[in-house]
Amino acid sequence: MENSINKTKQNKMGVMPVGRLMFGMAVPLVVSMLVQAFYNVVDSFFVARIGNSELEAVSLAYPIQMLMISVSVGTAVGMNAYISRKLGAGDNAAANKGAANGIMLLFISSLVFVILSFVIRPFFRIFTGDATLVDLGVRYLRICMLFCPGLFIQLGLERILQSMGKNGLAMLTQLLGAITNIILDPLLIFGIGPFPQLGVEGAAIATVIGQWLAMGLALVLVLGKSHEVRLSYKNFRPCGETVREIYRVGVPSIILQAIGSVMNIGMNTIFSRVLAGEGGGVAIMGVYFKVQSLIFMPIFGVTNASMSIIAYNYGAKNRLRLIRAWKLTLMITLAVMFVGMVVFQIFPDKIIALFDKDGSITSGGKAAFRIVSLSFMLAAASITNSITFGALGRGSASMVMSILRQLGVLLPAALILALTFKKVEAVWWSFFIAEFAALAFSLFMLRRVWKKDISHLPDGASV
Repeated sequence: MENSINKTKQNKMGVMPVGRLMFGMAVPLVVSMLVQAFYNVVDSFFVARIGNSELEAVSLAYPIQMLMISVSVGTAVGMNAYISRKLGAGDNAAANKGAANGIMLLFISSLVFVILSFVIRPFFRIFTGDATLVDLGVRYLRICMLFCPGLFIQLGLERILQSMGKNGLAMLTQLLGAITNIILDPLLIFGIGPFPQLGVEGAAIATVIGQWLAMGLALVLVLGKSHEVRLSYKNFRPCGETVREIYRVGVPSIILQAIGSVMNIGMNTIFSRVLAGEGGGVAIMGVYFKVQSLIFMPIFGVTNASMSIIAYNYGAKNRLRLIRAWKLTLMITLAVMFVGMVVFQIFPDKIIALFDKDGSITSGGKAAFRIVSLSFMLAAASITNSITFGALGRGSASMVMSILRQLGVLLPAALILALTFKKVEAVWWSFFIAEFAALAFSLFMLRRVWKKDISHLPDGASV
């Protein structure tokens, strides 16, 4: 017990004022994620300059990219929560084992996508019979999948740094990857200077080069300094208990995020099959998800920081600091989402026009941005509650909430609206309906989690 208390005193997540701690941890994450979101937008911007067919091909590939991110981020979230809890309890040996086993799981997961990269053509044929469009999508996505181990390992190493509160170091790796991508995108897509003109393949190559460079820097930062968490060869031996604990939070998180990929596939099917005569839905949704990341990625930066703080203080049994972190997270996410909603309401046509070479999707995109952004404030509260469930080891609640939002409500509502009104514009209201249902469920679960996991904790040190 004395060792646990001493460890808590030595770690800033157990003693630093929560507001200052949150600011210090979140700012580097927000900055780096904004840059990442920006280069996702830049990808689509430059691809759209080639033509709307190329933009649609990349949009059709997006669900598989989301699936890769879901598996990698979900596993890394499980690592983060496990390592943070063990550090909070003063068990550094278990934290070290969790870090090594997590990296091993990420590498194995990435190999699955490398193998699947050779059989992705049928996926694109679900949505279109256009051979040119299918070929563009395959050429782009295959490169992203073949070299995805860089992405997986990068995320795992960054989560090791974040679990110790070293978000500034994690930010450096993310910035390197993002800036590399932003620089290489136009050079490789359009063949500027000595670079070959590669089109959509150039966008994919720029992305994976950035990911591998970021992974290399993250590896140097994790191995090259003395940290509370250390990677050692012996800890890469699979430990059943550690793997189960990582996946206890990780699997629900993977499912939670992978559901977004399933939702995206379902929405693309509705737009391309049910509303085939309307047109523009697939491209508009592709642009929307890239642009909205400029708002949601900072939110995820804040919630990633708060997840480590909440998990640490839950492990350290400090109720006041845990509650303070939750309240600050909610206030910040609501403020950011409000700003995002205002921007999407006032400037939707100017935003969508940046990605519309022939002017065919600006009108429809304007309506989409305004309707969907009405759900942003609801999403802020849902996201805050979701990461709280994960931090407390209740990842299944997050999973159920996501299933309800995107599969149980959003897709059925979208299909009903499409069949009823026969218009793309009507489908966007399904996002608001789904977010309302998800928030109601999260509030119900939060009350139960409070009674079972939080209310009995001692107040702990001052906040």
